[in-house]
Amino acid sequence: MEMAISTQESQVPLLQNLQMPTKTPMQRAIRKTFKGTNRLANLLPTGSVLVFQFLSPIATNQGQCNAIENQYMALALLAFCALTCFLLCFTDSIRDERGKVHHGLATFRGLWVIDGLIKLPPEAAAKYRVRPVDFFHGIVSTFVFAAVALFNENMVKCFFPHPTEEDKKFLETLPVVVGVVSGLLFVAFPSKRHGIGFPLSRH
Repeated sequence: MEMAISTQESQVPLLQNLQMPTKTPMQRAIRKTFKGTNRLANLLPTGSVLVFQFLSPIATNQGQCNAIENQYMALALLAFCALTCFLLCFTDSIRDERGKVHHGLATFRGLWVIDGLIKLPPEAAAKYRVRPVDFFHGIVSTFVFAAVALFNENMVKCFFPHPTEEDKKFLETLPVVVGVVSGLLFVAFPSKRHGIGFPLSRH
């Protein structure tokens, strides 16, 4: 009986001997893209999104927009939150000797600490100066916020009260396309900043 069991076990291939199929470069790129897309919400300033979600029902009158003032308020809210998403991509954070976090604004000369409690040496501040990737992330973040706004039911009802079938398909497809493309761009050109509304740095 024991010999029969050992014979059966010898016929079963070990997991160690199994060779996992190697992934093609295209498969690795797709997997990496979807990982970046899943983290897309973390790449937006949380404060801007929360303000938009909180004020959009008020600005749009629960999506009714019976008066023209509601549309103006909705447009002003969209412009303010989009501008905030863009500008916050130029902020960064540092920790002092006691581990306290200080936020600053990146300039062409270096980092300007907002609270003014610490002053970085010119050599250290130069590491945080504005780079082209900051403008890139600001523009892409603005498009990502626009995609988030298109998912907002109140905003859609305000500006498209009676959408056609083609409009509905367009409004459903556009945010997804923007999200996937933005995920690709964020993965290809990552940012090392830890600004206001973004995850903090350990250092």
